[in-house]
Amino acid sequence: MDQKTALVVGARGVIGGNIIAHLEREGGWNIVGLSRRGGTDAGAVRHVAVDLLDRDEAIAKLGELAGVTHVFYAAYQDRPTWAELVGPNLAMLTNVVDAIEPAAPALEHISLMQGYKVYGAHLGPFATPAKEDDPPHMPPEFNVDQQQFLERRQDGARWSWSALRPSVVAGVGLGNPMNLAMVIAVYASMSKELGIPLRFPGEPGAYTSLIEMTDADLLAKATVWAGTNPESRNQAYNIANGDLFRWSSMWPKLAAFFDLDVAPPLTIGLTDVMADKAGLWSEMVERHGLVPTPYEDVSSWQFGDFVFGWDYDVIADTSKSRRAGFHEYVDTESMFLRIFQDLRDQRLIP
Repeated sequence: MDQKTALVVGARGVIGGNIIAHLEREGGWNIVGLSRRGGTDAGAVRHVAVDLLDRDEAIAKLGELAGVTHVFYAAYQDRPTWAELVGPNLAMLTNVVDAIEPAAPALEHISLMQGYKVYGAHLGPFATPAKEDDPPHMPPEFNVDQQQFLERRQDGARWSWSALRPSVVAGVGLGNPMNLAMVIAVYASMSKELGIPLRFPGEPGAYTSLIEMTDADLLAKATVWAGTNPESRNQAYNIANGDLFRWSSMWPKLAAFFDLDVAPPLTIGLTDVMADKAGLWSEMVERHGLVPTPYEDVSSWQFGDFVFGWDYDVIADTSKSRRAGFHEYVDTESMFLRIFQDLRDQRLIP
């Protein structure tokens, strides 16, 4: 079989890092990881540091990657408002495609990472379970703009595209603005340090609404599957673990991992109440011999407030991917406990 070359854009994030790890396990891939910070080359993986918002730099550095056959795009730039997200995130994808398409004659596929924002999940109650062909909502929405760009660009091109739509992604990773597992782990660890029970910090309705998660490793498998499955050309797929839950039943199980009691929910606003906890974190790092990590890189409390504020069901129909041949699933409770144990083993939490 011909050697394939994957360009993983956003290689240092939870999603991109898991895609690289899956490609390494699968074998038969040369892998180029793209990120602003770069990384250490090892085995089949080499890293390229590039600012994708700098078009000239992107064209120059990506123009050298003539062997790329598959692009797995998982880059993201955060901004304060939905409208402000559009410009930079569309520009980064555009710069990647503008650079790699003429440089890589064997390019076969471009994979785009999206999410339930396509359905308006971030705006309020939406039609559930969401399906890939649901009607669009009023913009702005950068996920939609990115897909429309790929659709226009692919017309008549030799390559195809796919779009993966996970729910909230959970995995091991620091410095990521959308890592709910780290939010819960650090929040629980600090609760234990302070000798207080673990309270659900979100909206009352969020505690009892249905939600689902997407394991980062499961998402990596689905992404590579869609990118290499001929029947998945130019298709979008919802990808989730396969089970639904309510925080009201999941929360006590997560608290048990940390040997914590559970008290009734209390809407506290993590962004505000955790703002003064840098000193506590430094004490915990010292006392428990943790890997020294800046407090601002440990967790995104704003993202925690965002997810815990969903006082409505956030679920999608994942049957399209199963009908197309992707049958992997993950038990969400086991996923959380595995991630928490991994964080302990890596000395990232006590």
